[in-house]
Parts: sequence; C-alpha cells; structure tokens
Amino acid sequence: MSAPAAAPAEKPKSKKLLIIIIALVVVLAAAGGAAFFLLKGGGEEHEAEAPANHEKAKPKPKKKDAAAAPTFMPLDAVVVNLADPGTVRYAQVGLTLQVEDAKTADEIKKYMPAIRSGILMLISRRTADELLSADGKAKLAEEILELVQKTADMEPYKGYSPVEAVLFSSIIVQ
Repeated sequence: MSAPAAAPAEKPKSKKLLIIIIALVVVLAAAGGAAFFLLKGGGEEHEAEAPANHEKAKPKPKKKDAAAAPTFMPLDAVVVNLADPGTVRYAQVGLTLQVEDAKTADEIKKYMPAIRSGILMLISRRTADELLSADGKAKLAEEILELVQKTADMEPYKGYSPVEAVLFSSIIVQ
C-alpha cells in the first residue's frame, strides 16, 4: 500500500514545477518585449517629431567618421574684373571644395553653372585690397561656402552639412 501513497505526492510536485516554468517563461517574454519597445520606440518618436518641427524635412545629421578622409573637389579657376575704383584690376582665383564624399561631389556638379556664376558675382564685388587681406579671404571663403550649400540644397542642419569648406588653391591679383 505504500506505492499508492507515493504516486499522489509526485503529481502535485510536477504541477508546481510546470507552473513555475510557465510563469518564468511568460515573465521573461514580457520583459524582453518591454525592453524591445522601449529601446526601439524611443528613436522613432524623435524621428517623427523632427519633420513636424521643420517645414522642409531634412536628413538626420550624420556623425562624421574621424578616420574617413574628406573628398576634395577642385573647381576651374575663375578670372574676374575687380571692383577697384579708377583702375582696371583682375583676379584669378582657384578654389577647391572640401566635401564629405564622392556622392556629395557628384550632387554638387549638377548645380555647377549656378555655383560658378554666384562665385563670379561674389568675387567681382571685391577690391584687390580685400582679396589680398587675410580677413577678406576668410570672409569670401565663408560667403562662397554659404552660396554652394544654399545652391546645392545642402545648408547646415543642426550644425552639419556635407559641404564642409572652401579652400583657396591660388589667388593672383593684377
């Protein structure tokens, strides 16, 4: 008779173990699902807010890889009459654009006639003294950078633009 007494004692034990295992699986699945939604859902909320705050949706700024070398895009030299009063002076200016990558350079090439025209207009408003001074060169480089960014629709967004800098490769004033 001792055999029938042992059988009922084992059944409740296995039911308790089964219930504990099922409860543990359910709790772990719930915790995993909650973690997934919290980690994944937080980024989507910020992305959804960004276009609502701006009239024109712009790409999310990328963090530039410090190890990646920039791409340099040399432009044809421009020869311009300067705005010196009372005398005729010319300037030949060679420029190079520093851009994020080759894809950006290809995109800028689509706008090159408008960019070149704008550069000619900016330089032709300068005098020889302005072009020869360090401050004048820095101001001109800044204005050309803004022109290129605006014309190619790559204006800075949260401090980032794939058009990074305007570099002078030569300046000759006669």
